[in-house]
Amino acid sequence: LSSTMSATLYVLSTLGGYVLTSALLLKCPGLLHRPKRQRFRCRHISHRGGAGENLENTMAAFHHAVNIGTDMLELDCHLTKDEQVVVSHDENLKRSTGVDVNISDLKYSELPPYLCKLDVTFQKESHSEGKDNRIPLLKEVFEAFPQTPVNIDIKVNNNVLIRKVSELVSQYKREHLTVWGNVSYEVVSKCLKENADIPIIFCLQRVLLLLGLFYTGLLPFIPFKEEFLEIPMPSIILKLKEPEKMSRSQKFIIWLADTLLMRKALFDHLTARGIQVYIWVLNEEQEYKRAFDLGATGVMTDYPTKLKEFLHNYPV
Repeated sequence: LSSTMSATLYVLSTLGGYVLTSALLLKCPGLLHRPKRQRFRCRHISHRGGAGENLENTMAAFHHAVNIGTDMLELDCHLTKDEQVVVSHDENLKRSTGVDVNISDLKYSELPPYLCKLDVTFQKESHSEGKDNRIPLLKEVFEAFPQTPVNIDIKVNNNVLIRKVSELVSQYKREHLTVWGNVSYEVVSKCLKENADIPIIFCLQRVLLLLGLFYTGLLPFIPFKEEFLEIPMPSIILKLKEPEKMSRSQKFIIWLADTLLMRKALFDHLTARGIQVYIWVLNEEQEYKRAFDLGATGVMTDYPTKLKEFLHNYPV
């Protein structure tokens, strides 16, 4: 009996020590990790250049966002048949141009223009209009905004695309102003291998690992190569769909994902380690407030003017 009690006490004391150490390092990660060197820090991020105020991913959208003072442009890249890196969210252009064709099947000079009116993906029953409907090259963005950080979503798993983007970043000496990646583990791994000087985001697989480590108390002990956590606020899904048409189980899954992911303790720990946390895609003031109150570093929005007005009144 005494040996059993001794073993029990040993386990409890070990577990208690682990819990206390984990809690301490969660609050004070600098005791174990040197904070990552932040080359830029962004609160105001314009999603697709501000897809609610101009046609998405166009030079007009990027100019508008930069002119009102955005900290960062978020955009998406694909590769044309003649290996030009273009800025477009979709590989297939049916939604954005009305022409059912893939970017990879056309030369840059053959790409159709955007439609003059496009739906805003993350704002139900909203659209934007504009006269600038040309699909731009990534190098045009780099040339037009040499001092503006750019967040690049590598939309397809294409070695040539990754290499071309890396070459452009190096050519314009923008390693200190760029972050890139994708939800795919394979794409992010290729990005890191291609150019380790460009910071990367957590892919979906690594986000799930991050959550597992957080809820088991292991997070404070694990080092990370990633410098940016870019995640959705799950609750916004309820705004995009008609709640009355969603099943109870669907609503529960969204609630659970939101509860698990939107955690101030997690965000505070990561930011203390120099890992920036960006929440997307938020378009309402109450969403902005919730994200920043939770400790997010920055917010991605389709409405850069609205976010600027909010930040003007929100304390740093």
